[in-house]
Amino acid sequence: MSDGKLPKLSEIPAFTEFIAQGWDSPTRTPELVPGAVEAAAAHRVRLGAALPGRTVVVAAGRAPVRSNDTAYDFRVDSDFYWLTGCAVEEAVVVVGDAGARLYLPAPARPGETGFFADAAHGELWVGPSPSPAEWSAALGIEVRPLADFPGPPAGALLAGPGFEESEELRRVLAELRMIKDRWEIAQLREAVDRTVEGFAAVLAELPTAIKGPGERWLQGTFDRYARAYGNGPGYASIVGSGAHAPTLHWVRCDGPVLPDELLLLDMGVETRSHYTADVTRTFPASGTFSPAQRQVHDLVERAHRAGLEQVGPGRRFTDFHHAAMEVIARGLDDWGLLPVSVDEALSDRGQHHRRYLICGIGHHLGLDVHDCAKSSMEAYQGARMAPGMVLTVEPGLYFHAHDHTVPPELRGIGVRIEDDLLVTQDGAEILSAALPIDASGLERWAKEPVV
Repeated sequence: MSDGKLPKLSEIPAFTEFIAQGWDSPTRTPELVPGAVEAAAAHRVRLGAALPGRTVVVAAGRAPVRSNDTAYDFRVDSDFYWLTGCAVEEAVVVVGDAGARLYLPAPARPGETGFFADAAHGELWVGPSPSPAEWSAALGIEVRPLADFPGPPAGALLAGPGFEESEELRRVLAELRMIKDRWEIAQLREAVDRTVEGFAAVLAELPTAIKGPGERWLQGTFDRYARAYGNGPGYASIVGSGAHAPTLHWVRCDGPVLPDELLLLDMGVETRSHYTADVTRTFPASGTFSPAQRQVHDLVERAHRAGLEQVGPGRRFTDFHHAAMEVIARGLDDWGLLPVSVDEALSDRGQHHRRYLICGIGHHLGLDVHDCAKSSMEAYQGARMAPGMVLTVEPGLYFHAHDHTVPPELRGIGVRIEDDLLVTQDGAEILSAALPIDASGLERWAKEPVV
């Protein structure tokens, strides 16, 4: 007689025998981004040259728990992907002078209990999964089951979840990743191009958002586009209307889209190779800037152009920051908003203008939206720009609605302009140049997006 409990299927011989039968062999060839394997092999060579004689161990990571037994979508560790070209949860790669060896969770296939009982690896739950041998053929390196991983060898440099991380290894990898190779640059071009298309998709939905659904409708529009044509958004999309625009990371996106206010859009598509764009524009929701809105936008535009002019080989990474900040400080002084002189504000003992621009105005871009962040300060801010670097320039002005140091007509106005740039042999290429940066161009785009 039943005790009311559901039976445990793995303990029923008749069931386990029946479910093991009658299965065909589906296609299990690993899905890889073209060129990723060759790029990863070259990256391992560069790592070996930077750390001769050392063994490194990098874990791919696991998706964090969202609630109880459900998890967020898995996103591979960036350094792991840079070294392998594959994105498999729980995987571990060992790289040394003898080459690379990858350890992956073995799939559970028909005939194994895990096929139906293991929700993480059973093919009945997650779909057809390549075996270590199939991964090895695709990646061109030795691949073994994760169960065979003996643990890190003595003296190895470690990185990734579950390991005591080596700051040296993360630093070396970050500094190597500063210079993008041809394949990586192509991935970033695709990310930027798709992002521009995503901006157009968002603006096409502006009338609907104004009618009621608001900021979240536009955020969802872009995120759906990013998911359909890439891996997804490269970071939490920022959609800020009116008084929300001055909030630097307005990712709640739970307000209305106000027809007479500015709309700040900071969004980026992450490609299936995990490289992301990071682009910002501020549009008038009505299609036309008001005089006060245009006043702020024009100052930010002048700062942006000053910053763009300072991006090129041989220049310090901070040059564009200082150039843009000087324009901002002088503009604020012209408006009577600085309590000190421009020179004092720009000095290390002042920085009063930063009240309205607290963040830095640029960063490296690549596998991470804020790429190469583990590099040394000297390598990040003190080094000279070099061909192959990809970075953003993003000045802004953020006048909060409750900030009484600015006149009423400026309160609640937030403007940011952000472009993605490739440092070339003789200057820089603006990868996101398809989006206008001038107010008149943005007004045209707000009314009729063109890609």
